[in-house]
Amino acid sequence: MNDMTPTREQREANLEGMGCKRKRVEDVRFTQGKGQYVDDIKLPGMVYGDFVRSPYAHAKVTKIDATEALKLPGVIAVLTAEDLKGVNLAWMPTLAGDVQMVLADGKVLYQNQEVAFVVAEDRYIADDAIQLVEVEYEELPVLVDPFQSMAPDAPVLRPDLEGKTEGAHGPRKHHNHIFNWAVGDKDETAKAFSDADVTIKEMISYHRTHPSPLETCQCVASMDKVKGELTVYGTFQAPHVIRTVASLLSTIPEHKIHVIAPDIGGGFGNKVGAYPGYICAIVASIVTGVPVKWVEDRMENLSTTSFARDYHMTTEIAAKNDGTVTGLKVHVLADHGGFDACADPSKWPAGFFNIVTGSYDFPAAHLEVDGVYTNKAPGGVAYRCSFRVTEAAYCIERAMDILAQKLEMDPADLRMKNFVKPEQFPYQSALGWEYDSGDYHTAMQKAMDTIGYRELRAEQKAKQEAFKRGETREIMGIGVSFFTEIVGAGPSKNCDILGVAMFDSAEIRVHPTGSVISRMGTKSQGQGHETTWAQIIATEIGIPAADIMVEEGNTDTAPYGLGTYGSRSTPVAGAAIALAARKIRNKAQMIAAHMLEVSEYDLEWDVDGFQVKGNPEARKSMKEIAWAAYHAPPPNMEPGLEAVSYYDPPNMTYPFGAYFCVMDIDVDTGVANTRRFYALDDCGTRINPMIIEGQVHGGLTEAFAIAMGQEIAYDEMGNVMGASFMDFFIPTAVETPHWETDYTVTPSPHHPIGAKGVGESPNVGGVPAFSNAVNDAFQFLGNTHIQMPHDAWRIWKAAKDLGVHG
Repeated sequence: MNDMTPTREQREANLEGMGCKRKRVEDVRFTQGKGQYVDDIKLPGMVYGDFVRSPYAHAKVTKIDATEALKLPGVIAVLTAEDLKGVNLAWMPTLAGDVQMVLADGKVLYQNQEVAFVVAEDRYIADDAIQLVEVEYEELPVLVDPFQSMAPDAPVLRPDLEGKTEGAHGPRKHHNHIFNWAVGDKDETAKAFSDADVTIKEMISYHRTHPSPLETCQCVASMDKVKGELTVYGTFQAPHVIRTVASLLSTIPEHKIHVIAPDIGGGFGNKVGAYPGYICAIVASIVTGVPVKWVEDRMENLSTTSFARDYHMTTEIAAKNDGTVTGLKVHVLADHGGFDACADPSKWPAGFFNIVTGSYDFPAAHLEVDGVYTNKAPGGVAYRCSFRVTEAAYCIERAMDILAQKLEMDPADLRMKNFVKPEQFPYQSALGWEYDSGDYHTAMQKAMDTIGYRELRAEQKAKQEAFKRGETREIMGIGVSFFTEIVGAGPSKNCDILGVAMFDSAEIRVHPTGSVISRMGTKSQGQGHETTWAQIIATEIGIPAADIMVEEGNTDTAPYGLGTYGSRSTPVAGAAIALAARKIRNKAQMIAAHMLEVSEYDLEWDVDGFQVKGNPEARKSMKEIAWAAYHAPPPNMEPGLEAVSYYDPPNMTYPFGAYFCVMDIDVDTGVANTRRFYALDDCGTRINPMIIEGQVHGGLTEAFAIAMGQEIAYDEMGNVMGASFMDFFIPTAVETPHWETDYTVTPSPHHPIGAKGVGESPNVGGVPAFSNAVNDAFQFLGNTHIQMPHDAWRIWKAAKDLGVHG
């Protein structure tokens, strides 16, 4: 070996594979304004659509008159529900097994609901025209309180369901009832409570909020009537699912539908489902014969696209005097708005909320969820979480703090006492999940040691005494949160969408010169897939990540996949990528053996090629093997070097973390200052530490927003109170705390590379950490539970209610 031959370390560094802090390659185009978003797309002859929307939350639609609008120069068409009935598209199925109006059919069920669709030559004309469409309404009683949904005298919201006693998930109790879902052992749980030394019970509400991505939902639909082909560009987190749904709704053969998701400016769950704008743009293109673009504005996005949360959780824990938990009982009232349009796997009406046992070894548990209709926008998306996991984590983490308070135990010590132990994995929870791996005690201890937890408690105690003496008006809270998430939906035995199993896919093709193109069924909305997917391939087949191009989002070229949401990309698609790469490496080994004139069993893999065992000088690099694959393959072997893999995981993955928030609160103003926030995550194998850190920073910022003020509220008439960024809290760099990140590594035993997923974790663990900090600050004054969101007004009011201002 001469001096110019790269060392093994140099070859590894050149790959920029897994574990490398590789810079995001997609940022080159984004930072230079060269991204290609839906609203950048301009097709010949393209026209624009806009909606007439209801000012009322609940009303009959008695008349729609588009005469004056159609007189406006540049207006091409006005579509109503009656027009959509002619093509059987007045109602569309939801992912949750319900049906939803595309345009108001006889009545409206929430403010800003779509009533008519105006098509015009430009957006400004369309906006003018919607003001000219005359709609007459007859107001109806409004129902915004989910606790009144099933009252005997509650207004009937869904006359289309009249007389139906069965829903998609079983019997309906009331005309506004959607489903009842229960899991766990009710009798064993009841016994745990009857035998308990101590019990707690609290109503823990997770308010309605909204993902609010930077880019709103949009699409361009173009019907080629000559070819009978439909092309749809859109902000789709799951392009293949949209294609399948579009085919089922329109009866256009699926092979004649082309769905393309270009660059997407954030998704956070908001862009999983199908919206009326997509359907109307498609119908309008079919009717007019030209491309139709629909782009919603911010107010439309906040008030009508899928909300998140709105879970009201009556939570009970049974325990022994020493703090050992013995039972958990939760009843959830889930507010779904006017239609059940939750983006959950088909079999799970409440998503994965049965992860509510959290990181703790509950011997018995029972969960029951009732879904109800109200006069609010539909939805229930996984806002940077995996299908209601954030609600579950908030529920159990608040409840554990409340239990610690009643037992007069330190909340961190209570958690340590009840953690699932490392030797218990794989762990079967009382509510049905099999946790793959974990080392909770090590993670918690590392976090406590790093922040100086005992010293912080001593400081807090001293400040409480000073407050009682009147020496300060500031109190201190320490928020403890330890979460276990369930991601990677998922195994076909558990998860599907509209009957399609939630597998994912990868296609990898090595070119003769040793460069690679790879296509996946996922779709990045900011996660950095173009960077990290190439790193997995680089490690697996020894070709530098810089020589690997990643493509997503085009159903014509990508293999069928279920998309990106709920932290499923790395646990499912990442596995498919690794397995496809290993197929390539296996074939490459046979080619290398032929080239070196040895048995393939005499070869061993070494970074970027194969070498003869005991004779590392006799080796072939992957670039050499790639050339041979196309120009001199072994006899009777097909030329080429490529592979496709569809991965159906055997189980989901269970990332976890320990989060601590230190907060100082001025009781006279309600202003809360986050002095320190420490987040330790265990996401299994770490592909790109820099991207993980960025994902954690983004998720924590969203958690901060949700916990400390972000809310979609309604008044008693159903008017949306947070339909613009003037009223809906989006933190800037000024408000956002400094984040400290840390990690442990506990690989998933069933995943090909041991990865678990991380993108959702900071939102899951961050929200209870903030809320626990606020509640912990007031605990010495007698507080038990202060509901979110914790804006300055609510914190000030909590202080007032506790007599602090007197």
